[in-house]
Amino acid sequence: MVGCMIWQVDQIRGARLILLCGLPGSGKTTLAKRLAHEVPAVRLCPDEWMADLGIDLFDERTRGRLERRFWSHAQELLDLGQSVILEFGFWERAERDEKRLAARALGVPVELHYLAATTDELCRRLDARNRGDEPGTAMITRELLEGYTTQFEAPDGRELALFDRPPPGRR
Repeated sequence: MVGCMIWQVDQIRGARLILLCGLPGSGKTTLAKRLAHEVPAVRLCPDEWMADLGIDLFDERTRGRLERRFWSHAQELLDLGQSVILEFGFWERAERDEKRLAARALGVPVELHYLAATTDELCRRLDARNRGDEPGTAMITRELLEGYTTQFEAPDGRELALFDRPPPGRR
């Protein structure tokens, strides 16, 4: 019985919350899939779920409801010692702060992976993605992306310093 207790404590200690922050086309899904395998972690991606359920990817009300449900589920998983990746984009500092503080209250380290790219690079990637018609992705034009850039609050160095670093050997 003691051996079982030690395993559970080690599992909880090993759980991490990983937040992926960036605009469309920045590489969040690519990184999330790699990290999910390496960590290992449960990956929660609203775009994929909405597409699988036949929901318009631009339905913000449903997206909000789904992200709240994912966050509730993520907290349950973290409490059980399971690492979680939230692939929400995290465009607002307040949302990143909320998740960081809540996970820390559970005793869980929190990583923020900010994926930055120029608007031209994002457009190049989105154009390629749009031509591929990959399931779970929305058609995003340059005009739409430029509107998003005005809403996006990029994390600065001081904010990034509030988050935990990935363990050595994993970036």
